Amino acid sequence: MIYIESIYLSSSLLSLSCFSSSTQSGGGDSSELTTPEGVRLLQNKSFDDSEKARREILDLYADLRVTDVCDGMDLIGLQDIGLMDNEIRPLWRDAENFTHRFAGFAVTIRYVPSDVRSGQNSFPNLEGFKKWKGEQYGRAKDLWMQSAKPGDVVVMDTNGVFEGGNIGSSNSLGWVKAGIVGVVTNGGARDTDEIVKVKKPAVYLRNGHSTRGVRPGRMLTESVNFPINCGGVLVYPGDVVVADGDGVIVVPREHALMVGELAREINTGDERGRGKRYLDLGIPLDETVRDK
Repeated sequence: MIYIESIYLSSSLLSLSCFSSSTQSGGGDSSELTTPEGVRLLQNKSFDDSEKARREILDLYADLRVTDVCDGMDLIGLQDIGLMDNEIRPLWRDAENFTHRFAGFAVTIRYVPSDVRSGQNSFPNLEGFKKWKGEQYGRAKDLWMQSAKPGDVVVMDTNGVFEGGNIGSSNSLGWVKAGIVGVVTNGGARDTDEIVKVKKPAVYLRNGHSTRGVRPGRMLTESVNFPINCGGVLVYPGDVVVADGDGVIVVPREHALMVGELAREINTGDERGRGKRYLDLGIPLDETVRDK
């Protein structure tokens, strides 16, 4: 069983309904604050997240392609259930070593548009802006890092916020150091020249979209490790995420072993078949073909 840490932000992120009424007798004003109670209809799923279970799945999915996994999903009646929109594409591709490919377990994060803005002459001086900026960064932290493990994939729903710099060249290297194998978002990334240059981490994003601005005044962290939508797919924490040059596919954790075994069989057959064609055509055998 995995413990999913529910992270709720400060009360400043909650909607407050304020009802005011005038008192007839005293002539003064009284107010009552109400915090609505929300309901999450989709609950997180329980699964074996032991190191043994994680390793078994990661070994099974190592070097599998999105198409292999897609075919495996088809075989158990999950056609297109986990296949992300084609607009979710890799920021960079490494045709030589395939370092843009990955398979790992989803850690989910959901952003929402900010409820504050800063316009011209909003602050008396530069220090005032820096103070405000720091406060707003505190409302859009990388809180998911508290529960992430090596072998995880960060999957983000930015809810249409396309200018919030939640993925940058510096913080994303910190994720790599923590063992994050990839990032998937329906938004974009900033500092993309540097990310492409070092080829770390592998980032899959909306049509190569760049987010130039910073987070303060643009986005807030709404929740971590709850089901989200990314690329038209419902992603639960712990689902298996596979990405390569053909895009991204998500396998529900409860089907991970069956789909992985079917996809492995498909991949093995394909590699052997292509190996024979390589020989027929005089193409040197490489790591993508079987019996090399």
